[in-house]
Amino acid sequence: MSANQTPTRLVIGTRGSPLALAQAEMVRDQLAAAHPGLAPELAVIKTSGDRFLDRPLAEIGGKGLFTKEIEDEMLAGRVDIAVHSMKDVATALPPGLAIPCILPREEPWDVLLARDPKVREIKDLPDRAVVGTASLRRRAQLLVRRPDVQVVLLRGNVGTRMAKLEAGEMDATFLALAGLRRLGLGAVATNVLGEEEMLPAVAQGAIGIECRAGDAATAGLLAPLNHPETAIAITAERALLAALDGSCRMPIAALARLDGDGDLALHARVVAPDGSVSFETRRTGPEDEAEGIGGDAGADLRAQAGPAFFAALGEA
Repeated sequence: MSANQTPTRLVIGTRGSPLALAQAEMVRDQLAAAHPGLAPELAVIKTSGDRFLDRPLAEIGGKGLFTKEIEDEMLAGRVDIAVHSMKDVATALPPGLAIPCILPREEPWDVLLARDPKVREIKDLPDRAVVGTASLRRRAQLLVRRPDVQVVLLRGNVGTRMAKLEAGEMDATFLALAGLRRLGLGAVATNVLGEEEMLPAVAQGAIGIECRAGDAATAGLLAPLNHPETAIAITAERALLAALDGSCRMPIAALARLDGDGDLALHARVVAPDGSVSFETRRTGPEDEAEGIGGDAGADLRAQAGPAFFAALGEA
């Protein structure tokens, strides 16, 4: 097919978890609605992150574990696009790939789920409560406020984690509000945590669509789905992550928002894994300087924390 031809068939690479499938199906339906005659189809691909559920992500490779195999299929020409939760995407994409499309962001907040209905906030957790999470960011921010709690590894899809909580394996856990809503489970999100208590992960709530760089026909199909405001905010957050050389070994949280008048505000935080120390910064500036704002915020956090802090995290 020439670069000027519009494809009629499009293969969407996706993980097979219920949430990943829900997101890929949403993209499929939006593409079909935007382009009558287009027949998008899903190809489910198992990633390394789906195979190894007994260890923290940092121990088995960190960011990229939920994207690598799908990206390999794209580079081989077997799939045309990939639908990713942007918080899972490494700051440096493989050569030959690009993310030209970011969908409108769902609310980025975390939700506290607890077996005891009286627990509404982190401060309400019982003494030495057992809290399950695989996220170093959530663990670290939790321990800042409640150093007495016991944190245990909890991985798996949303349903698996909720079932383990219900079975009494822990007192509480955290889930992303965006994921719950996309799965039709928004009703359980009664304890939404604000940014002072639990600042979100970089790009949490945002979906990105990746394709081969230079594939003008496919990029053209994606263009109607792109949401420029979300893309700008995600650019700032990912620039922060890049400036910190962020990986799954580093508890980093950030949220960028546009005010509607051309300005962007970024709030970012980096925390020791044991919650013993936390550094944060805020930046504002023109939205067309999003990348620079994020990079500057990252440089500020790096200067605040100092080399010893990052060395202790095992930074290369």
